[in-house]
Amino acid sequence: MSKRKIHITDVILRDAHQSLIATRMRTEDMLPACEWLDQAGYWSLECWGGATFDACVRFLKEDPWERLRTLRKALPNTRLQMLLRGQNLLGYRHYGDDVVEAFVEKAAENGIDVFRIFDALNDVRNLEASIKAVKKAGKHAQGTLCYTVSPVHDVKTFLAQAETMADMGADSIAIKDMAGLLTPAVTAELVSGLKKNLKLPVFLHSHATSGMAPMCQWAALEAGVDHIDTALSAFAGGTSHPPTESLVAALHDAGCETGLNLELLDKATQHFREVRKKYHQFESDYNGVDTSVLLSQVPGGMMSNLANQLKEQGALDRIQEVFEEIPRVRKDLGYPPLVTPTSQIVGTQAVINVLGGKRYDTITNEVKKYMQGWYGKAPAEVDAQLQRRAVGEEELIEERPANLIPREFSELRKELGDLAKSEEDVLTYAMFPDQARTYLEQRRDGTLQPEALEPIANGKTGGSVST
Repeated sequence: MSKRKIHITDVILRDAHQSLIATRMRTEDMLPACEWLDQAGYWSLECWGGATFDACVRFLKEDPWERLRTLRKALPNTRLQMLLRGQNLLGYRHYGDDVVEAFVEKAAENGIDVFRIFDALNDVRNLEASIKAVKKAGKHAQGTLCYTVSPVHDVKTFLAQAETMADMGADSIAIKDMAGLLTPAVTAELVSGLKKNLKLPVFLHSHATSGMAPMCQWAALEAGVDHIDTALSAFAGGTSHPPTESLVAALHDAGCETGLNLELLDKATQHFREVRKKYHQFESDYNGVDTSVLLSQVPGGMMSNLANQLKEQGALDRIQEVFEEIPRVRKDLGYPPLVTPTSQIVGTQAVINVLGGKRYDTITNEVKKYMQGWYGKAPAEVDAQLQRRAVGEEELIEERPANLIPREFSELRKELGDLAKSEEDVLTYAMFPDQARTYLEQRRDGTLQPEALEPIANGKTGGSVST
C-alpha cells in the first residue's frame, strides 16, 4: 500500500451527527471549526442531504439552503458533498423528473460539488434522472450501492448494478454500508470486483455499528479502494463511522499519503467534543457498538427512531419484539435494504404488527404503495397474499415509477403562492409540504423558534465520546 494516495471524506457535518444526536447540530456549531476543516486536506466534506434538510426545517428552524450557502462560503477550498436519494431526493416519495432536475440544479448552484446518489431498493432505474441532472450541472455524480445481506443479495448482483451506474455516466462508485453489515472478506471481494470491472474511483462508507468497519476499511485499502469515509473522533464510533484521526495515523505509518494534517484535525475535534455536550438530550441508548445488528440488520439510526416511536406510545418494553418482527416484514416485502425510506416503511409496519396484536391487521399506505411498485422493483419476490391484500384490484407498476409522475414543479409553486420567495422555497415545500409550510409561515411572521436545548446539569456531558 505504500506511496498510494488515499482520499478521505469526513462526515462530521452530516452523517456523524445524524447517527449520534438525531441530526440536531446547528449551523452555528459547525462554523467555528470550518477554518480547520478547510485547511486539513480532505477530498470532500459531507455536509448536506440525508436527514439534515428535514431536521433544519422541522426542529432547528433553519433554512437548509442558507446552511449550504454559509458552509460553501466558510469552506472555499474543499469539495462539498451531499447524500441524495435518487428519485426520492430528500423526501419520502418519488418526484417528477422536472423536480429532480430543479433540485440538483439548485443544490449545485448553492454549493454542492459531489452528489452521492442511491436508491433504497438498489433499483438503478431510479438513479437515471439524478445522474443525468448532476452531469448537466457539471458536478460529480457518484453511483451508490446500498449494501445489505439477504438470500438475494450477493457480490455478483452488486457488481452488475455498479456497471449499469457506470453506463449511466456515474463518475465514481460508493459502497454504502448503512447498517455496518459488511465483513472484511466481502469488502475485499466487492472492492476488487469494482476495481477490476470498472475504471472508476471506489469509495467505502461503512458505519461502525457492528464493530467491523475499521477491519473492512483495511480490507478495502488492501483491495485497492481509492476513498474512505470517516468521522472526526468527537462524533465517531457506534452507529457513526470509524474515527478519522486513527485511520490517518495508521495510513501514514503504512507509508500512504492522505494529505491530512492531524494537528488541524485535533483542533476541530476538540471543538466538536465540546459541541456534543450541548446536545446531550438527543443521545440515544443505541450509540455504542451493537453486534445484534448482525442478526436484526437494523441500522443504528433506525434503532433510535424506533426507540423514540415506542417511547411515545409507552411501549418501549416491546422493542425486542419489534426487532424480531422487522426481519419478517422485510422478507414479506422482498428483502429491501433498510435505508431511508424503506427502513421507515418496514419499521413502522413492524411496530403496528407488534402493537396491533395481529400481523397486517392494519397495512400502512406506504406499504401499499411499495407493494404496488411506486418505489421501484423489490430485490426479491414479495409475499403475494400480502400484496393482494394491500393493493386490491389496482394495477401493479412494472416500469420506472417516475414515468407515471407528471411534471409538478409549477403546480407546487402555485400551491405555495406568496410564501415562496425563491425556487429553493418551492423545493423545500416539495420535500416536506406540512413542515415547510409551517416554517415559511413562521419566517414570514418573524416567529421562527428552534426547539429548546436542555441545560447540562450535574456535570452531565451527554454520553461517552469515542476517541
